[in-house]
Amino acid sequence: MVDKAILARQFIEAIPHAKALGMRLTEIGQGNAKIEMDYDEKLIGDPKTGVVHGGAVSAMMDTCCGAAVMSHPSAPAGTATIDLRIDYMRAAMPGQKIRTSAICYHITRSVAFVRATATDDDEDRPVATASGSFTVERR
Repeated sequence: MVDKAILARQFIEAIPHAKALGMRLTEIGQGNAKIEMDYDEKLIGDPKTGVVHGGAVSAMMDTCCGAAVMSHPSAPAGTATIDLRIDYMRAAMPGQKIRTSAICYHITRSVAFVRATATDDDEDRPVATASGSFTVERR
């Protein structure tokens, strides 16, 4: 039997944009995933403030959600984003690592539903939250 968490980890770690952004999958399994991304000057969106570009945060959240779906016990194969809504609450603090956690909380025959949160060192005040739907690909 194939371990889906191992497959999901291998897939996520092989994605070129995930490598380019410095994403690290720190936890995966049973429909949950966590990814970290260190602060990097190449990701700055506003040179005056040093704030990481929202596109880097959204890519991280999308990737983390996909990993959560892939690791869910009811997800038989790969996935792709159908819809992802991201609400930005505040800018991530310059110099701080960004962490995203996602949970795949419901799966139908063809759609998986996911929620995610991105934080910096202040875990009580999210940088962004997301909710989305992803394909459930049947073999």
